[in-house]
Amino acid sequence: MNASPRADWRTPAVVLVCGGLILSLGFGLRHGFGLFLQPMSSDLHWGRETFAFAMAVQNLVWGASQPFAGMLADKYGTGRVAAGGGLIYVAGLALMAHPATQWSFVLSSGVLIGLGLSGVSFSVILGVIGRSYPPEKRSMAMGIGAAAGSFGQFAMLPATQGLITWLGWSGALIAMSVIGLAMIPLALGVVERHSAHAAQAHKQSAGEAIREAVGHRGYVLLTAGFFVCGFQVVFVGVHLPAYLADKGFAPHVAVIALALVGLFNIVGTWTAGWLGGRMPKRWILSGIYFGRAVVIALFLWLPLSLATIYGFAVLLGVLWLSTVPPTNGIIAGVFGVRYLAMLSGVTFFSHQIGSFLGAWLGGYFYDRTGSYDVVWMISIALGIVAGLLNLPIDEKEIRRPRIAAA
Repeated sequence: MNASPRADWRTPAVVLVCGGLILSLGFGLRHGFGLFLQPMSSDLHWGRETFAFAMAVQNLVWGASQPFAGMLADKYGTGRVAAGGGLIYVAGLALMAHPATQWSFVLSSGVLIGLGLSGVSFSVILGVIGRSYPPEKRSMAMGIGAAAGSFGQFAMLPATQGLITWLGWSGALIAMSVIGLAMIPLALGVVERHSAHAAQAHKQSAGEAIREAVGHRGYVLLTAGFFVCGFQVVFVGVHLPAYLADKGFAPHVAVIALALVGLFNIVGTWTAGWLGGRMPKRWILSGIYFGRAVVIALFLWLPLSLATIYGFAVLLGVLWLSTVPPTNGIIAGVFGVRYLAMLSGVTFFSHQIGSFLGAWLGGYFYDRTGSYDVVWMISIALGIVAGLLNLPIDEKEIRRPRIAAA
């Protein structure tokens, strides 16, 4: 059948650009949430654990809803899921600006934004990008898409700090919700024709795909390792600004540090995508996790200064979301792209359980010990464990029985 004229303009390049912009906005708006911890906790007379718990709930809801968002995207196309996710995300930002109680804050910043993120994040967007490109270009395309999300983290962070300074934390959140509306029209660029990925040589239901994946040793190891990624990045993203403030550094130091993380994240994700087409992806993942453990250990061991803070931000930025292209690449290579968004979503749920614990335990231990030292040590140990878990992953494609095409 010929493609419909309406779908002709959605070339792989258009899908990559629109998907990349959605990721840039979704991750960029979220990356600055740590800047709100101190002013909101102070003005509302909350301990740090309340804000940390809301961010932890956000990550857990995001992870729990991600497999279902991926399933819907695989079945009905990414465009509808991305538009719906963007709308819920924007509503959560707007309501987060006026929390009447601690639980209403958890509902808006935790539940709503978590649900919204599941429709505009890597599992869904990289799913459509992966289906749009042939296998030999897939890893690079995913790397570019992930790098776009990293660029949003770099570009939006100074803007978020500027909005807080200019409008206060409440006004800044309203302004961010207006900016987030741009995700909805961008979703038109990732609308898929069902026939583009429905016809397969091997017919398989979503339930069969999940059972096949959870019975695959490499997929289980990959998913367990991704837990560590979530724990580390969310702990740092939420608590680094407060950690540096406790050490006597001005607020702009944390802004620059997180901006450097976002900037060098672009380098890391692009490089990981490029390397994914040239060497085993499990080696890339193990190197990233071992590297994080070393970088965090050096950050704690060396005397704290502007040089060590910014050096830590640069090195951690290179390793920040560079796990995403090889993780999604392994799933696509082993199981194919038919249920890529859903299977990536299941793996991502593990990531978000780690994110929940990283955000919440940071606030929990700080409020009880006055220090983040325990969670820093946990982060180092988990990095070593994840590096070891990824080494034995089998990346060979699963061979299934084929049926004749109509």
